[in-house]
Amino acid sequence: MSKRIALLLGGLSPEREVSLVSGRECAKGLRAKGYEVTEIDPANERWVEDIKALKPDLVFNALHGLWGEDGRIQGVLEYLRIPYTHSGVLASALAMDKQKTKAVLRLAGLNCPDGLIASRFDAAREHLIAAPYVAKPNDQGSSVGVLIVREGANRPPAELAADSWPYGDDILIEKFIPGRELTVAVMGERALTVTEIVPKTAFYDYEAKYADGGSVHRLPADIPGDVFDKAMEAAVIAHRELGCRGLTRSDFRWDESGDGKLWLLEINTQPGMTPTSLAPEQAAHCGIGFPDLVAWIAEDASCQR
Repeated sequence: MSKRIALLLGGLSPEREVSLVSGRECAKGLRAKGYEVTEIDPANERWVEDIKALKPDLVFNALHGLWGEDGRIQGVLEYLRIPYTHSGVLASALAMDKQKTKAVLRLAGLNCPDGLIASRFDAAREHLIAAPYVAKPNDQGSSVGVLIVREGANRPPAELAADSWPYGDDILIEKFIPGRELTVAVMGERALTVTEIVPKTAFYDYEAKYADGGSVHRLPADIPGDVFDKAMEAAVIAHRELGCRGLTRSDFRWDESGDGKLWLLEINTQPGMTPTSLAPEQAAHCGIGFPDLVAWIAEDASCQR
C-alpha cells in the first residue's frame, strides 16, 4: 500500500516562492513513485488541522527559511508525533543560526570565517570589522539579504538601517573569504560530489541560485584531488556534528591564490529542490534520479520512529 504524504510548501519566509517550486517538484517526483501526496501551505492558518484530518504516514517538509527549517515547524510535527523529512528540531535550529553553527564546527576542526553578531543599526553606522567583509542576516537562507562590503569602501551599507529592511535587527558581520565557490550535498552519511559554482552575477546571490542560467555548475569540480576530498569529508563532518539527517548541503570557499585553506561558510538542512538546484543535480550525477531521491528522503523519514 502506498504511503500517504502531507507535503509542506510555501510558508511564511522570504523564501516562499522558492519553496513553492521545490514543493511542486517534490510532489511530482513522489507521485511518480506511487505515493499519495497532498500539498499543504502553512501560510494557511488551518495547516495543523489539515494535517490532522489527513492522518498522513509522514510529512515531507519542502519549506525553506524561517518557519520551515529553523526548528519551529519541526517542533510542531514532533508534538503531533508524525515522522517528517530532513533534520530534527535541534539540528534545524542550530544550522539556521550561522554564528552558532560555526562555533560547533570549529570545535570539530573545520575552518569557518571569523565574525560577530551586531545590531543592523550599528553595522550601518560604521565598519565593525575591517573591509572586505560580508553583512548578512544570521538566520536566513538562499543568500537573502547578503551584502558584500569591498575593500576601500568609505561607508558600510546604508540598506541595513532602512525602515524597509525585512530581515530582523541582528546581523552577522563576517570576514569575506575570496576564492572559488564549492558545494557538497550529503545524503545520509554519504557525500555525493563537489560542485564548483560560477555565478554570472557579482556573487552567488538569490538570482544566481534560482534564475535560469544565473550560474554555471561545474561537476565534478575541477580542483586538486586533496581539496576535493577535504570538501567531501568536511561536509560529512558538518552533517554529523550538527546532528543532521536526510539530505543536507554544505557551502565552501577555496582560495587557491591565497592561504589555500578550505572554508566552510554554512550548512543547509533543507536544500533547494528546484530545476536549478544543486543537490538534485549532484544526485543525478551519482545516478540517482529525482523521483528516487525524493522517495529516499521520504523513506528516511518513515524510518525515524
